[in-house]
Amino acid sequence: MSTNNEVVEHETYYVPEQSRLPIFASLGLFLTVFGAGRMLNGSDDGSMYFFVGALLFAFVLWSWFSIVIAENMRGLNSMQLKRSYVIGMGWFIFSEVMFFAAFFGALWYVRSLAGPWLGGEGEGGAANPLIWPGYQHEWPVMNTPDMVANGDKAKILGPEQSMSNPGLSNWASWLPFWNTVILLASSVTIHIAHSALKSNKRSVFNLWLTVTVLLGIAFIILQIEEYVHAYREMGLTLESGIYGATFFLLTGFHGAHVTLGTFMLLLMLLRSILKGHFKHDDSFGFDAAAWYWHFVDVVWLGLFFYVYVFA
Repeated sequence: MSTNNEVVEHETYYVPEQSRLPIFASLGLFLTVFGAGRMLNGSDDGSMYFFVGALLFAFVLWSWFSIVIAENMRGLNSMQLKRSYVIGMGWFIFSEVMFFAAFFGALWYVRSLAGPWLGGEGEGGAANPLIWPGYQHEWPVMNTPDMVANGDKAKILGPEQSMSNPGLSNWASWLPFWNTVILLASSVTIHIAHSALKSNKRSVFNLWLTVTVLLGIAFIILQIEEYVHAYREMGLTLESGIYGATFFLLTGFHGAHVTLGTFMLLLMLLRSILKGHFKHDDSFGFDAAAWYWHFVDVVWLGLFFYVYVFA
């Protein structure tokens, strides 16, 4: 387009070549979910499908990101393309917000609506006939219909054995409290690292990003310890009724996100140390990982107060 004999130059938008990687990514995700489903149903081959799918998906991500990084290092990525990366990451985080909102909503519905209704609150004022005689709603729900029907008292948990708030005086020995401290601290350290990168302080950036990765690993270790305690000493499992199901779904999916976020930050650290990647004005890879980490921190705060403190 020209006006008054002046040519207006348009930015070149790089269009990558066609790739088979999306097909392999879909296959990897399918095998992972298929294997997880078979594991939950007690199939012996479930773990094989799960790990094969996970490895395939990890290989696709490694290859895909390597291509994108190489394209950016060659200067092929225009500003318009980089803006599309930012928009894409924003929508991805929004989809994750909706993902957790569904589980928070399910927990709220069970705890605040369905449970009280079954216990006789609301219209009618009598316990639902589908529930066992003498049922009274309480949260956390410490028994299941099968336990009551079979008289299996050994597996029924007492309220003092749930994962709920043990009281402020006991927080010093309460693992969820220390996990909260760890994640809040990691949110501060990654902000310091981000600020250092924008100020071209490479050594400071590497130091505080290392601290953030270590804090992420510490969180994962403590959550594993919490699960071991729940399974071995409390009898709290995925089969422990609605309380066990909602507890492990919310905290388990969050733990998976922390694991993914820690891995992302570790890769950013290795890229910075080994390859010298990222500049103060060209650091989308790290920026996206940092945004994701802050999202994980915010979700944990919601979990801590709604699942643990005010349960």
